[in-house]
Amino acid sequence: MDMQEMLKDKRHLFWALQFAGWSAWAMSFYLGVIMWASPPDNYTWYPPFIATIGMLLTLALRMLYRHMCDMSLPRRIAAIVAGSYAAGLVWMSIRGTVFSTVFPDEVRDKGAEGVSMLLSHFEGAISAFWVMFVWSTLYFGIKNYMLVQEEKQRSLAALSMAHEAQLKMLRYQLNPHFLFNTLNAISTLILDKDNQLANVMVTRLSRFLRYTLDNDPMAKVSVAEEVEALRLYLDIEKVRFDDRLKLNFEIDDTARDALMPSLLLQPLVENSIKYAIAKAINGGTITIRACARKDGVLCLNVIDDGPGIDLNLGLSRKGGSVGLANCRDRLQVLYGDKQTFELSDTDPHGLTITICIPLETDSNLS
Repeated sequence: MDMQEMLKDKRHLFWALQFAGWSAWAMSFYLGVIMWASPPDNYTWYPPFIATIGMLLTLALRMLYRHMCDMSLPRRIAAIVAGSYAAGLVWMSIRGTVFSTVFPDEVRDKGAEGVSMLLSHFEGAISAFWVMFVWSTLYFGIKNYMLVQEEKQRSLAALSMAHEAQLKMLRYQLNPHFLFNTLNAISTLILDKDNQLANVMVTRLSRFLRYTLDNDPMAKVSVAEEVEALRLYLDIEKVRFDDRLKLNFEIDDTARDALMPSLLLQPLVENSIKYAIAKAINGGTITIRACARKDGVLCLNVIDDGPGIDLNLGLSRKGGSVGLANCRDRLQVLYGDKQTFELSDTDPHGLTITICIPLETDSNLS
């Protein structure tokens, strides 16, 4: 039974610990008697019996402790000490009565009378008090531990929900941005009375949007699936740019089954199209690379041969920060410090975006 099941079934856990704890006490008590004295005949039933009485008394303590939640700490400690001592006195009284009734010869042979018997009962009560006090300490210790674990589970659940909401927000943030650009292009085609091409673009747009809606924004996809989704998007852009947009896919076989966040590369490619292809008279080339390194890292590259950016001044393309920031934020939420997102110059000109994330496959997650 794991921690979550234990938290859900507190009653089962309580009784399991009760039986285990008192069984261990009865066994240690019996072994102590055998080691230090000669037990009377038919003594084997006695330790389990008094252990059962002790367990019943701890149930009464449990009922008492349930009504102590609103007490201040000093009063609670006083109640625990007093309750433990009272339970110990009752336990010793029952033990003494039963023992003297069932084993009268043992009591007579010891010859315990007067002050000696009173001292013996006092020592036994102190011993019983410590047993009850230890039980009480363990009871509150385990209860507080489980409360902390429950709070931790609630915090993790809340963090997971916030994490999921943030990822969905980042993923869906792309759709309005992309739709604005695409619908603006379709509007231009309609104004130019190029209705056939506008119809083709609408059809391809619907295919891409169907994919984004059917795809779980929290799920990871293989690199091969990400490339296919990217082709759906590029089919739309090919309508706009035709031969001005040249594409180059360099996907290593070792990386095709690796997992990555869905639609991670689309805003980066869109960024390259907007600032490297659309503003160049002759267009340009966009290269998408993926490779799996031997050190357990998946490397992804989006490379264009546009004007690039001034990395020394730390300036990004004007207005082109939405896709880059979105991608960087998603990686940070998903992988924390285990990822890198870097911008560098392309030789002889252009921008290279390099993403490195932990190498994962379906077999790693199963």
